[in-house]
Amino acid sequence: MSSENTPAGGPPEQLALIRETVRRAKPRTWHGAHLAEELPVARVVVDKGLLQLDKFFDYAVPVAMAEDAQPGVRVRVRFGARVAASGRREGGELHDGFIVARLAASDYAGPLAPLAQVLSSEQVLTPALLKLSRTIADRYAGSLADVLQLAVPPRHAKAEAEPSPAPLPPPAAPAPGSWQRYPHGPDFLTALTAGRAPRAVWTALPGPDWPREIAAAVVATLAGGRGALVVLPDGRAVARVDEALEELLGGPGRHTVLTADLGPKERYRNWLAVSRGAVHAVVGTRAAVFAPVYDLGLLVVWNDGDGSHSDPRAPHPHVREVALLRAAEEGAAVLLGGLAVTVEGAQLLHTGWARPLAADRAVVRQTAPRVRTVEEQDQARDAAAQAARLPSVAWQTAREALRSGPVLVQVPRRGYVPRLACGRCRTPARCEHCAGPLQAVGADQALCCAWCGIETADWHCAECGSFRLRAQVVGARRTAEELGKAFPGVTVRTSGRDAVLASVPDEPALVISTPGAEPVAAGPGYAAALLLDGWALLGRPDLRAGEEALRLWLAAAALVRPAEQGGLVVVVAEPSARPVQALVRWDPAGHADLELAERAQLGFPPVSRMASVSGTPTAVADLLAMTRLPAEADVLGPVPLPPVRGQEQERALLRVRPGQGGALAAALKAAQIARVALRGAEPVKVRIDPLDIG
Repeated sequence: MSSENTPAGGPPEQLALIRETVRRAKPRTWHGAHLAEELPVARVVVDKGLLQLDKFFDYAVPVAMAEDAQPGVRVRVRFGARVAASGRREGGELHDGFIVARLAASDYAGPLAPLAQVLSSEQVLTPALLKLSRTIADRYAGSLADVLQLAVPPRHAKAEAEPSPAPLPPPAAPAPGSWQRYPHGPDFLTALTAGRAPRAVWTALPGPDWPREIAAAVVATLAGGRGALVVLPDGRAVARVDEALEELLGGPGRHTVLTADLGPKERYRNWLAVSRGAVHAVVGTRAAVFAPVYDLGLLVVWNDGDGSHSDPRAPHPHVREVALLRAAEEGAAVLLGGLAVTVEGAQLLHTGWARPLAADRAVVRQTAPRVRTVEEQDQARDAAAQAARLPSVAWQTAREALRSGPVLVQVPRRGYVPRLACGRCRTPARCEHCAGPLQAVGADQALCCAWCGIETADWHCAECGSFRLRAQVVGARRTAEELGKAFPGVTVRTSGRDAVLASVPDEPALVISTPGAEPVAAGPGYAAALLLDGWALLGRPDLRAGEEALRLWLAAAALVRPAEQGGLVVVVAEPSARPVQALVRWDPAGHADLELAERAQLGFPPVSRMASVSGTPTAVADLLAMTRLPAEADVLGPVPLPPVRGQEQERALLRVRPGQGGALAAALKAAQIARVALRGAEPVKVRIDPLDIG
């Protein structure tokens, strides 16, 4: 009989017998080890993220562990052990877990295996964190163990042995500062200091002030005696807010940083300072949204449209959704901010859940750069401009702006030449081994496949036999090479996946960057910005293509000087496209409203809830057949996906009305569990609220 138990319960007479046995058995032993006399049962969540094991298991508490084995501590247990008729435990593997409760008796009728070890007496899993993790697991059709791996960092014994600093008294309320540029900005800070819980979707003004504005909101919350949590998409943004907080708070000790770059020991030390109540303000990246801040009063999510906020690990929770759920459970204020407004943010405003926090149009015009559109066919006659692949207006803008400062050039693709085609018939160049796209990684290097990496030395077109190639897409490194030739004597810097620059000096230079890696220019900002190859962003076969293009353009354009200081942005894209027009007017909120209206007509998220199911055609069909979908659910597809390791792949989208998202997640989870019973069942990837909806 299994030594573990679920909380499902059993017949009433069986439960009564167990409780009576526990009451009379004093002392109790397990192979000579005495068990705890009070609350001798520990209910444990085992770190084994299988959907079919997403439940609690009961273990006996030896008397030697009774004091340390408290709810919230880490333990080690034997999982899968069998108990023979003699009472001796047989087999089982050791797994980590967390105690979630101590009980007087178990609902399981058989003998319980004892806890193998209490790893630490530190109570890291608080009731609030357990409840939040359970909610997230249910929302995203995942297991509690998987969510806890995201929420609680790995233990570091040396960091745990160190004492945390003593908590500091609350700071004074901050001055409104640049929040005065927003009509309701000072009132928002006042509400935070008063301990209220306002909810706002913040359209931040362009320029360098947003980190200090976030810091002011945090200080206002601390002044009211509550905690604050700020989640940003990357370490560079975290560093800017961290610096602003140190400036406002007057030194370390009042807030802490949680990012993966800190390393295991430093990150766990900082996390423990929050868990122990020594620090009440946290700034960090994705996983920091779970930080156990005491008496949480404010949750800030900056740039919620950034894909980094969606966890790549199962069950793929999104920071925005976790923050909204947590704010509702803990009565905290919410500040969903960014230079752009997501459709989800517009939906929160439309439903009245949050209120807008934006500046007047006159203030926007004072702070934003001038934006000029250029069609991609408008190529210059000047030989230097042609060599640099720049339209004449963009080339002239860069040449003039370099007299007064740095110029930012945003290129949507990284690498050298990531896509090639036949120079005669324009047929895409494909790998002979896997049919993946061929790319050039350097001027003098052989072509290689972007999928399998195999080099191709003697390519020729399978359609016309030509050996000539042309670039379909040009990457950032090739663009930097071309611009260096077009602007001799000008410093060229690159920022991208291989090396991301945090900042550049206020001196003439060309800064070539991929989207999201743009460094901050010192002083007043960039003199100009060129947003190249707009078709590559707008032409993506994705529902969010326009929203994402506008978000990336705004992030780059916001680093440019205001128009009254000569700042100019040139966007090379179709001028009539809606995102381009929104950039010209600097109207991200209006663009989000239009996108929301269109999605409401089409029934797409966030007006509806959606899940994607992907895998081999047989596996997808099996899962769909076993899923008991809610009433009026739609199945879109399946449609083919690129093959994986030579196997065909398909994806189906499941759509339900608002309010049925929980039922959809539960149905998919139940179907996944049922498929486990089928031997040899092929895996299927299920994702709730997928980011990429083609």
